[in-house]
Amino acid sequence: MAYADQQMSGNKITALIIVALLHVAVGYALVTGLAYSAFKKIKDVTTAVKIEEEKPKEPPPPPPKQPDHPPPPQQIVAPPPPISLNVPAPAIQTVQTPQPPAPPAPVALPPAPPAPPAAPPAPPAAPPVPGTPRGNPGTWVTTNDYPSRALREERTGTTSFRLDYDASGKPSNCAITRSSGSPDLDQATCENLMRRARFKPGSRDGQPVGGTFSSSVRWEIPKD
Repeated sequence: MAYADQQMSGNKITALIIVALLHVAVGYALVTGLAYSAFKKIKDVTTAVKIEEEKPKEPPPPPPKQPDHPPPPQQIVAPPPPISLNVPAPAIQTVQTPQPPAPPAPVALPPAPPAPPAAPPAPPAAPPVPGTPRGNPGTWVTTNDYPSRALREERTGTTSFRLDYDASGKPSNCAITRSSGSPDLDQATCENLMRRARFKPGSRDGQPVGGTFSSSVRWEIPKD
């Protein structure tokens, strides 16, 4: 603590002690009935005591700046003499890279086993056997079957037909492939064939099958 601060603190302590004593004296005067005289004495004492606070001292001024020293004079340094180095060139060594080892020879694999022999082809299917007419086809339609009207009008002609039959050998359908020019002669042809024609059925793989039969009927006027 500075000296000024210590002195100011001492003055404050003294003043506080005096004020405390005055309060004690005032209290006592009030109790004893001497308030007036005590108040007068306190006023005199208070007027006589004057507490003055000392102002803080101003800091001393900074020291004057000293002039900067001039820089020392630069020294001129002469460059060093050139140095010649006679260094021999490094010897170049040739390093031969070893050749990579040859790849190993391929290992021969054992031959693959022969393929099993192919199965023999299946025997060809037997060709179908065509059916054949039973009896003489010329007897299926005769001059006795001549339509009466065509006979009176003496109409003639040839009717071509195709006859389908089933596995039992019976005709199942009759179709006129070429007309004789007379519808009644064509109709008489199919009617008689469906009633009289019979066939021995053909076979395929041992089983009976139906077939077709094609032919023609020549209608001519019978001679006496």
